[in-house]
Amino acid sequence: MKEITVEELKQKIDNEDSFTLLDVRDAHELFISDIDSEKINIPYDDLKSRLGELSKESEIIAMCRSGNSSADACNLLVDNGFTRVASLKGGINEWASRIDPSLSIY
Repeated sequence: MKEITVEELKQKIDNEDSFTLLDVRDAHELFISDIDSEKINIPYDDLKSRLGELSKESEIIAMCRSGNSSADACNLLVDNGFTRVASLKGGINEWASRIDPSLSIY
């Protein structure tokens, strides 16, 4: 499973690259700490039943709090025919630590 660093994600956002940022955290977690970028929020527990909301043609970068659930999400996506997937290494907490220290680490 491919991982992407927070620095690589920031570069993609800054360059306005075409990709789907998939946040697999529960909705209440978005209020704790969040990346200021367009994204789709599908909690990990709902992902299997909501795969139809994602395009198999798009590059998908999955993120969560620490990188574990996003890795599981990537494996689920690959098992269901998605090929262009990556997990954000370290999740939102790594983003808060290295890119935007104004965000909460939880």
